[in-house]
Amino acid sequence: MNAVVAAQSPLVRAIGVHKSFGDNEVLKGITLDVAHGEVVVILGPSGSGKSTFLRCLNHLESIDKGAIEIGGEQIGYKVSRGRLVKLSDRAIAAQRRSIGMVFQQFNLYPHMTALENIIEAPVGVHGVPRDAAIAYAQELLARVGLSDKQDAYPRQMSGGQQQRVAIARALAIRPRLMLFDEPTSALDPELVGEVLSTMRDLADGGLTMIVVTHEIGFAKEAADRVVFMDGGVVVEQGTPDRILANPTHPRTQAFLKRFLG
Repeated sequence: MNAVVAAQSPLVRAIGVHKSFGDNEVLKGITLDVAHGEVVVILGPSGSGKSTFLRCLNHLESIDKGAIEIGGEQIGYKVSRGRLVKLSDRAIAAQRRSIGMVFQQFNLYPHMTALENIIEAPVGVHGVPRDAAIAYAQELLARVGLSDKQDAYPRQMSGGQQQRVAIARALAIRPRLMLFDEPTSALDPELVGEVLSTMRDLADGGLTMIVVTHEIGFAKEAADRVVFMDGGVVVEQGTPDRILANPTHPRTQAFLKRFLG
């Protein structure tokens, strides 16, 4: 991560974020900053709140308390007369235009080719001219190693190829922030590497990324910072070397011992 970039105000700022589903309090006051160009990997056991927190960052889930700012703009709400007021669906959709997200499931349109999936949002939502969208989509397919698949339908591609198309689709809106929610968990083990390789390339290119994953190797190689969550809180965070090799909190130690054997 560039030192000059890191010295800027954070791109992402979560402040005391709480989220409950009924009586189940999933997030219990998450505070986390992410710098421009930083790659943050979030680790933790199932049910720790990792995916919920990620979904709150682009307001796929509304928060109950606290605040989330991206680029200095509060996500999902505005302050009016000293009170927080929820934004309209249209305004929230506009905020999401600078945030790309890749999910566990690929969620590609089955009736569209890889190229058509990628240009759908730029043309249909952002108003990009079709020729320009196609040219950029072809660049992105080359970037993820799938130039030969632009006319293929999802059913004609492996899971790893579909996930790389999903990454290209998320990049097509030229996001300033990319969120990855366990992007390899639905893949057969032999296909995981090709997706992680694409993600490493994005990290090397300076894209700001927050990645929820269990891929410890990716965290070691690509992360600037590892955040360990459990029970809806951030337990500890630090460089990959420190957190993965020398965690200080017993909960982190127990998780890594169980996970890494």
